[in-house]
Amino acid sequence: MKVGRIFYFDAAHYLTEYKGKCERLHGHTYTLEVVVEDEQKGDGMVIDFNELKKVVNEAIIDKLDHSNMNDFFDTPTSENIAKWIFDELSNRLRIHSVKLWEGNGKWVKIEK
Repeated sequence: MKVGRIFYFDAAHYLTEYKGKCERLHGHTYTLEVVVEDEQKGDGMVIDFNELKKVVNEAIIDKLDHSNMNDFFDTPTSENIAKWIFDELSNRLRIHSVKLWEGNGKWVKIEK
C-alpha cells in the first residue's frame, strides 16, 4: 500500500553550468510529494501521517526552506535536489517515490 504527503518550501539557487536567466540567483516555491510503500501495521496504518511529516521536516524541509541551495549542492538542479531528497529519506523511510515541483508545472520524479 502507498501513502503520500505533500510539503512546501521556498528556496533560492542559481545554475552554475547554465547560460540564461537561471544562472542568476532566483527563488522558487517548491512542492514536494513523498510516497511511502509498506504493509499496513496492526494499527491499520502504513505510517502515521504525523510521523511522515516529522521525518520529512527534520531531514529535508528544515534544511532547505529559505536557503540558498548552492550552499548544499554544486549544481542545484531539480534533478539533483530530488535525488538527494530521495536518498536522504531512503535512509529513514520505505520510500516509493519523491516528486519535486519547481514552481508551477515543472517537476522531477524518482521512483524505487
